[in-house]
Amino acid sequence: MREVSKLFSNGTLALKGMSLDVQAGEFISLLGPSGCGKSTALRIIAGLGAPSSGSIDWPSSKINSKGLPEGDVGFVFQEPTLMPWATVFDNVHLPLKLRGQGKSQARAAVMENLASVGLGDFANAYPRELSGGMKMRVSIARALVTRPKLLLMDEPFAALDEITRQKLNDDVLRLWRETGITVIFVTHSVFESAFLSNRIVVMRARPGQVCADLPIETSAVRDEHYRTSEEYRATTDKVSRALQEAIMLGAQGK
Repeated sequence: MREVSKLFSNGTLALKGMSLDVQAGEFISLLGPSGCGKSTALRIIAGLGAPSSGSIDWPSSKINSKGLPEGDVGFVFQEPTLMPWATVFDNVHLPLKLRGQGKSQARAAVMENLASVGLGDFANAYPRELSGGMKMRVSIARALVTRPKLLLMDEPFAALDEITRQKLNDDVLRLWRETGITVIFVTHSVFESAFLSNRIVVMRARPGQVCADLPIETSAVRDEHYRTSEEYRATTDKVSRALQEAIMLGAQGK
Protein backbone atom coordinates (compact mmCIF):
# COMPACT_ATOMS: atom_id res chain seq x y z
CA MET A 1 0.00 0.00 0.00
CA ARG A 2 1.45 3.35 -1.04
CA GLU A 3 -0.05 6.43 0.68
CA VAL A 4 -3.57 5.04 0.37
CA SER A 5 -6.46 7.32 1.33
CA LYS A 6 -10.17 6.61 1.16
CA LEU A 7 -12.85 9.32 1.21
CA PHE A 8 -16.42 8.05 1.02
CA SER A 9 -19.21 9.93 -0.74
CA ASN A 10 -20.78 10.87 2.62
CA GLY A 11 -17.64 12.81 3.54
CA THR A 12 -16.10 10.17 5.85
CA LEU A 13 -12.33 10.01 5.54
CA ALA A 14 -11.67 6.37 6.44
CA LEU A 15 -7.96 6.16 5.55
CA LYS A 16 -5.34 8.86 5.18
CA GLY A 17 -1.94 8.19 3.64
CA MET A 18 -1.73 4.56 4.81
CA SER A 19 1.38 2.72 3.69
CA LEU A 20 2.13 -0.94 4.36
CA ASP A 21 4.60 -3.46 2.94
CA VAL A 22 3.68 -7.15 3.18
CA GLN A 23 6.26 -9.89 2.77
CA ALA A 24 5.51 -13.38 1.46
CA GLY A 25 4.62 -15.85 4.20
CA GLU A 26 3.84 -13.28 6.89
CA PHE A 27 0.87 -13.49 9.23
CA ILE A 28 -0.08 -9.86 9.82
CA SER A 29 -2.87 -8.68 12.10
CA LEU A 30 -4.41 -5.26 11.52
CA LEU A 31 -5.40 -4.14 15.03
CA GLY A 32 -7.20 -0.96 15.97
CA PRO A 33 -10.31 0.56 17.53
CA SER A 34 -13.68 0.04 15.89
CA GLY A 35 -14.15 2.30 12.88
CA CYS A 36 -10.44 2.96 12.32
CA GLY A 37 -10.49 1.71 8.72
CA LYS A 38 -9.17 -1.84 9.13
CA SER A 39 -11.90 -3.43 7.03
CA THR A 40 -11.73 -0.60 4.49
CA ALA A 41 -8.01 -1.24 4.03
CA LEU A 42 -8.63 -4.96 3.59
CA ARG A 43 -11.38 -4.42 1.02
CA ILE A 44 -9.17 -2.05 -0.98
CA ILE A 45 -6.39 -4.66 -1.00
CA ALA A 46 -8.95 -7.21 -2.21
CA GLY A 47 -10.14 -4.94 -5.01
CA LEU A 48 -13.62 -4.65 -3.44
CA GLY A 49 -13.18 -0.89 -3.23
CA ALA A 50 -10.94 1.66 -4.90
CA PRO A 51 -8.62 4.06 -3.04
CA SER A 52 -9.36 7.77 -3.42
CA SER A 53 -5.62 8.30 -3.75
CA GLY A 54 -2.50 6.19 -3.47
CA SER A 55 -1.94 2.75 -4.95
CA ILE A 56 -1.72 -0.98 -4.29
CA ASP A 57 1.39 -2.48 -5.88
CA TRP A 58 1.59 -6.24 -6.55
CA PRO A 59 4.76 -8.24 -7.28
CA SER A 60 3.06 -10.10 -10.13
CA SER A 61 3.06 -9.86 -13.90
CA LYS A 62 -0.46 -11.34 -14.20
CA ILE A 63 -2.69 -8.43 -13.20
CA ASN A 64 -6.36 -8.59 -14.15
CA SER A 65 -8.71 -5.78 -15.16
CA LYS A 66 -9.41 -4.98 -11.49
CA GLY A 67 -5.72 -4.49 -10.74
CA LEU A 68 -5.43 -7.76 -8.81
CA PRO A 69 -3.02 -10.66 -9.36
CA GLU A 70 -4.85 -13.49 -11.11
CA GLY A 71 -6.13 -16.09 -8.63
CA ASP A 72 -3.80 -14.99 -5.86
CA VAL A 73 -6.28 -13.56 -3.33
CA GLY A 74 -8.79 -15.30 -1.06
CA PHE A 75 -11.20 -13.45 1.26
CA VAL A 76 -12.99 -14.58 4.45
CA PHE A 77 -15.69 -12.11 5.51
CA GLN A 78 -17.05 -11.31 8.96
CA GLU A 79 -20.05 -13.53 8.19
CA PRO A 80 -19.74 -16.92 6.47
CA THR A 81 -21.86 -15.64 3.51
CA LEU A 82 -22.86 -19.16 2.44
CA MET A 83 -25.59 -19.94 -0.08
CA PRO A 84 -28.32 -21.47 2.14
CA TRP A 85 -29.83 -23.52 -0.72
CA ALA A 86 -26.50 -25.15 -1.61
CA THR A 87 -24.63 -28.00 0.06
CA VAL A 88 -21.29 -27.51 1.78
CA PHE A 89 -19.61 -29.05 -1.27
CA ASP A 90 -21.35 -26.65 -3.65
CA ASN A 91 -20.47 -23.64 -1.48
CA VAL A 92 -16.78 -24.53 -1.52
CA HIS A 93 -16.95 -25.43 -5.22
CA LEU A 94 -18.28 -21.98 -6.15
CA PRO A 95 -14.94 -20.18 -6.86
CA LEU A 96 -13.82 -23.09 -9.07
CA LYS A 97 -17.23 -23.22 -10.77
CA LEU A 98 -16.82 -19.54 -11.66
CA ARG A 99 -13.53 -20.52 -13.32
CA GLY A 100 -15.30 -23.10 -15.44
CA GLN A 101 -14.45 -26.22 -13.43
CA GLY A 102 -17.30 -28.72 -13.12
CA LYS A 103 -17.98 -30.79 -10.02
CA SER A 104 -16.05 -33.84 -11.19
CA GLN A 105 -13.03 -31.77 -12.14
CA ALA A 106 -13.08 -29.84 -8.86
CA ARG A 107 -14.02 -32.71 -6.52
CA ALA A 108 -10.50 -33.53 -5.35
CA ALA A 109 -9.68 -29.90 -4.52
CA VAL A 110 -13.00 -29.32 -2.75
CA MET A 111 -12.73 -32.47 -0.63
CA GLU A 112 -9.09 -31.76 0.19
CA ASN A 113 -9.96 -28.32 1.51
CA LEU A 114 -12.98 -29.57 3.45
CA ALA A 115 -10.75 -32.20 5.07
CA SER A 116 -8.19 -29.53 5.94
CA VAL A 117 -10.78 -27.65 8.02
CA GLY A 118 -12.20 -30.80 9.60
CA LEU A 119 -15.39 -31.02 7.50
CA GLY A 120 -14.62 -33.92 5.21
CA ASP A 121 -17.73 -35.75 6.42
CA PHE A 122 -20.06 -32.79 5.87
CA ALA A 123 -19.82 -32.28 2.10
CA ASN A 124 -23.52 -33.08 1.59
CA ALA A 125 -24.80 -31.06 4.56
CA TYR A 126 -26.58 -27.71 4.23
CA PRO A 127 -25.60 -24.51 6.10
CA ARG A 128 -28.75 -24.73 8.28
CA GLU A 129 -27.40 -28.02 9.66
CA LEU A 130 -24.08 -26.50 10.79
CA SER A 131 -22.97 -24.60 13.88
CA GLY A 132 -21.57 -21.08 13.58
CA GLY A 133 -18.01 -22.36 13.82
CA MET A 134 -18.62 -24.99 11.15
CA LYS A 135 -20.09 -22.40 8.79
CA MET A 136 -16.94 -20.31 9.20
CA ARG A 137 -14.81 -23.38 8.44
CA VAL A 138 -16.74 -23.76 5.18
CA SER A 139 -16.00 -20.12 4.39
CA ILE A 140 -12.29 -20.67 5.03
CA ALA A 141 -12.25 -23.79 2.84
CA ARG A 142 -13.96 -21.83 0.06
CA ALA A 143 -11.35 -19.06 0.30
CA LEU A 144 -8.50 -21.57 0.10
CA VAL A 145 -9.85 -23.81 -2.66
CA THR A 146 -8.22 -21.72 -5.41
CA ARG A 147 -4.84 -22.00 -3.64
CA PRO A 148 -4.37 -18.23 -3.23
CA LYS A 149 -1.03 -16.75 -2.20
CA LEU A 150 -2.71 -14.12 -0.01
CA LEU A 151 -5.58 -14.79 2.40
CA LEU A 152 -7.52 -11.78 3.71
CA MET A 153 -9.63 -12.35 6.85
CA ASP A 154 -11.99 -9.63 8.12
CA GLU A 155 -12.74 -10.32 11.81
CA PRO A 156 -14.01 -13.80 10.91
CA PHE A 157 -14.35 -15.08 14.49
CA ALA A 158 -15.67 -11.98 16.28
CA ALA A 159 -19.24 -13.33 16.64
CA LEU A 160 -18.22 -16.78 17.93
CA ASP A 161 -17.96 -18.00 21.52
CA GLU A 162 -14.50 -18.03 23.08
CA ILE A 163 -13.98 -21.80 22.93
CA THR A 164 -14.90 -21.98 19.23
CA ARG A 165 -12.81 -18.89 18.52
CA GLN A 166 -9.72 -20.38 20.12
CA LYS A 167 -10.15 -23.64 18.21
CA LEU A 168 -10.46 -21.77 14.91
CA ASN A 169 -7.39 -19.68 15.80
CA ASP A 170 -5.49 -22.95 16.25
CA ASP A 171 -6.77 -24.24 12.90
CA VAL A 172 -5.87 -21.05 11.01
CA LEU A 173 -2.33 -21.16 12.42
CA ARG A 174 -2.01 -24.80 11.37
CA LEU A 175 -3.20 -24.01 7.83
CA TRP A 176 -0.81 -21.06 7.63
CA ARG A 177 2.13 -23.27 8.61
CA GLU A 178 1.12 -26.07 6.27
CA THR A 179 0.49 -23.93 3.18
CA GLY A 180 3.00 -21.09 3.57
CA ILE A 181 0.24 -18.66 2.60
CA THR A 182 0.45 -14.95 3.44
CA VAL A 183 -2.33 -13.82 5.80
CA ILE A 184 -3.68 -10.36 6.65
CA PHE A 185 -6.10 -10.73 9.54
CA VAL A 186 -8.33 -7.90 10.79
CA THR A 187 -9.20 -8.01 14.50
CA HIS A 188 -9.99 -5.72 17.42
CA SER A 189 -8.73 -8.31 19.93
CA VAL A 190 -5.30 -7.78 21.45
CA PHE A 191 -5.23 -11.40 22.61
CA GLU A 192 -6.14 -12.84 19.22
CA SER A 193 -3.58 -10.72 17.39
CA ALA A 194 -0.81 -11.62 19.86
CA PHE A 195 -1.58 -15.33 19.54
CA LEU A 196 -1.84 -15.52 15.76
CA SER A 197 0.60 -13.05 14.29
CA ASN A 198 4.27 -12.76 13.59
CA ARG A 199 3.62 -9.07 12.97
CA ILE A 200 0.96 -6.70 14.31
CA VAL A 201 0.12 -3.43 12.58
CA VAL A 202 -1.66 -1.09 14.99
CA MET A 203 -3.91 1.53 13.41
CA ARG A 204 -5.03 4.81 14.94
CA ALA A 205 -8.63 5.96 15.05
CA ARG A 206 -10.19 7.37 11.87
CA PRO A 207 -8.75 8.45 9.57
CA GLY A 208 -6.83 5.19 9.63
CA GLN A 209 -3.05 5.24 9.54
CA VAL A 210 -0.32 2.88 10.69
CA CYS A 211 0.56 3.92 14.23
CA ALA A 212 2.86 1.04 15.24
CA ASP A 213 4.38 -1.94 13.46
CA LEU A 214 5.29 -4.67 15.95
CA PRO A 215 7.23 -7.83 15.05
CA ILE A 216 6.15 -10.75 17.26
CA GLU A 217 9.06 -13.15 17.58
CA THR A 218 8.81 -16.39 19.50
CA SER A 219 10.27 -19.87 19.22
CA ALA A 220 7.41 -21.31 21.28
CA VAL A 221 4.69 -23.48 19.77
CA ARG A 222 1.51 -21.43 19.89
CA ASP A 223 -0.88 -23.79 21.65
CA GLU A 224 -2.83 -24.00 24.91
CA HIS A 225 0.40 -23.86 26.93
CA TYR A 226 1.49 -20.72 25.11
CA ARG A 227 -1.82 -19.02 25.97
CA THR A 228 -0.93 -19.27 29.68
CA SER A 229 2.77 -18.46 29.32
CA GLU A 230 4.60 -15.42 30.64
CA GLU A 231 5.87 -14.70 27.13
CA TYR A 232 2.31 -14.43 25.80
CA ARG A 233 1.29 -12.20 28.71
CA ALA A 234 4.25 -9.90 28.03
CA THR A 235 3.36 -9.75 24.34
CA THR A 236 -0.25 -8.83 25.04
CA ASP A 237 0.96 -6.09 27.44
CA LYS A 238 3.19 -4.61 24.72
CA VAL A 239 0.42 -4.73 22.13
CA SER A 240 -2.10 -3.23 24.58
CA ARG A 241 0.19 -0.27 25.25
CA ALA A 242 0.62 0.34 21.52
CA LEU A 243 -3.14 0.19 21.02
CA GLN A 244 -3.79 2.65 23.85
CA GLU A 245 -1.26 5.07 22.35
CA ALA A 246 -3.03 4.80 18.99
CA ILE A 247 -6.40 5.49 20.62
CA MET A 248 -4.97 8.54 22.42
CA LEU A 249 -3.49 9.93 19.21
CA GLY A 250 -6.85 9.56 17.54
CA ALA A 251 -8.62 11.29 20.41
CA GLN A 252 -6.14 14.17 20.21
CA GLY A 253 -6.59 14.45 16.44
CA LYS A 254 -2.88 13.94 15.79
